[in-house]
Amino acid sequence: MLTSGCVTAPGLPATPGASATSVMIGDVSVSTVPADGVDRRTFPAVSPTVPGLVAGLPGGDLAPYLAQKPTWDNCDEDRCTQLLVPLDYTDPASRAVTLSVRVHAATKTPHLGPLFINPGGPGASGTELVSSFDTQGLEQYDIVGWDPRGAGESTPVRCLSDADTDAFLNLDSTPDNEAERVALVEAARNFSRACWERNGDLLNHIGTVDTVRDLDLLRQYFGAKKLNFLGYSYGTQIGATYAQVFGKNTGHLVLDSAVNITDDESVIQAQGFDLALGNFASWCAKTDCGLGATKDEVLASVTALFDRLESAPLKVGDRTLTQSLAVTGVAAALYSGKEVYPALSVVIQRAVAGNGANLLYAADQLNFRDQAGHYDTLFYAFPAISCPETKEKGVLDADRTWAEDQKKAPIFGKYFGPGYVCPLWGVPQGEYLTLHLTAPDAAPILVVGATGDSATPVQHARSMAKQLTSGHLLIFDGEGHGSYGGNSTCIDTAVVKYLTQGTLPTEGTVCK
Repeated sequence: MLTSGCVTAPGLPATPGASATSVMIGDVSVSTVPADGVDRRTFPAVSPTVPGLVAGLPGGDLAPYLAQKPTWDNCDEDRCTQLLVPLDYTDPASRAVTLSVRVHAATKTPHLGPLFINPGGPGASGTELVSSFDTQGLEQYDIVGWDPRGAGESTPVRCLSDADTDAFLNLDSTPDNEAERVALVEAARNFSRACWERNGDLLNHIGTVDTVRDLDLLRQYFGAKKLNFLGYSYGTQIGATYAQVFGKNTGHLVLDSAVNITDDESVIQAQGFDLALGNFASWCAKTDCGLGATKDEVLASVTALFDRLESAPLKVGDRTLTQSLAVTGVAAALYSGKEVYPALSVVIQRAVAGNGANLLYAADQLNFRDQAGHYDTLFYAFPAISCPETKEKGVLDADRTWAEDQKKAPIFGKYFGPGYVCPLWGVPQGEYLTLHLTAPDAAPILVVGATGDSATPVQHARSMAKQLTSGHLLIFDGEGHGSYGGNSTCIDTAVVKYLTQGTLPTEGTVCK
C-alpha cells in the first residue's frame, strides 16, 4: 500500500503511439501536460435506443410541454405520473426525455402550493424520497419529488451489465504497482466507452443546468409562481444553480448538507469521512467496543483490516469482500449519525474475525446493488451527471491529486484511491463550470450544514452561505449527512418556520 505519493509518469515506458506529450498506461494514451479535460475521450457517434428518450413535442417552445395531460396513477397514498421535458432546451421539438413524478397532496389549509424535494446523488430518486418524507409541519404543501433525467424511473443512464459492474467494483482502487494501475485506468476508459455506447447524446444533456431547467418547467406545470424547494447534498447544487439561473423565480429554498460550489479544493470530501471515522473511533474507545482502548487503537484496527483485505480478501458466499468494498461499507455507515455506531462496531469486528457478510452488504447499499445483484441507475447516473461538471486536468494529474488527498485525509484520502473515471469520460467539461454561483436575484436562501457531516464537510455550507448573495447559514452541531428530518428539533423547527412563514433563524444559530 502506498503511504504517500503515487505511481507517476516517469516510471512508464514509451510505447508505440506515445509522443513527447503523451504516455501509454496499458492501451490508454494520456497526456503528460496537465490541462482542463485533456484526457477526455471522443468515441464514435452512436444512436442507441434509450428507454424514455422519445420524439419531442411539436411547436418549438415549451407551451406543448406545459399543456401535457398525463395519466395519474395512485401509488400508495400518493399520485404518480410521467411527464416529457425537452432533451435539449435550445431545440425543444427535437427529442424529449421522460421524468417520473410523485406528489403527496397537502392535507391542511391554507394551501401553499408545491414543495419540490431532491435527495442528492447526483441521480438519487426524488420519487422515493416523497414516499419516506416526514411532512410534519409541512402539511400545507403538496410534496413533489421527481427522478432527475438519467436516474430512477425517468429516462435512465445504463453503462454496464450487473456482472461487469461487479467486476469493475472488485478492482483494487488503491494501485500500488503498475499492473494494478493499468487495470484501473483501462477499466475507467472501458466504463466511459460503455456509457457512451449505451446512451450516446443523452450524456450531453444530463447536467445540473438541464435538471434546473426541468425543475423550472415543473414549477410552471404545477402552477407555482415561485419555486419552494428543499434539497440535500447534490440537491444543494441544484438549488444554488436554480437560484443563479432563475433567481427571480425563487421562493423559499432550503439547501441542506451543502456541497462545494467554489473553486477552492482545500477541503475535500475524504476529510469529512476521516472526521466521521474519528468521531466513531472516539465513541468506540469510550464504550469498550472491542476494537481498541483509545481512538488511535480503534483507527489502527480499522486500517489494519483494510490493509489485510488487499492481499487476503474474504469470501462471502460466491462473492468477495475486497479492500475497496470494505472501505465503501464503512463509508456507507458513516453517512448516518451516532445511532449506527454500535452496529458499525459489530460489523467491523465480524470482518476482523473473518466474516465479511455484513460489511459487504453495507458496501452494496452505497453502490446501489440489491440482494439479487442488480444495480440501480444511480450508480451510473452519478458519474454521468458529475463528470461533465468535474474540473480535472487529466489522468496523471489525478495521481498528483491522490497524493495530495492522502496528506489532507490520511485514511479515506488514501483508500478512496485516484479518480480516473472523470478524466477519461466521453463528454467534455461543461462550459457552466465557470459559472460563479452568487444568485444575485434570489430570495433568501437557507443553507444548512452539520459539523460532523461525513460526505459534505461543514466548511462547504459555510462557504455556500457566504458566496450566495442571499445565503443564510444554519448549523447543526452533530453527526450525519442531512440535518433536517428528525436529527434535531431545533433544525426541524427552523426549516419548517422558514418554509411555511418565510422567517429565517437568527444569524449564527447553532442547533444541538
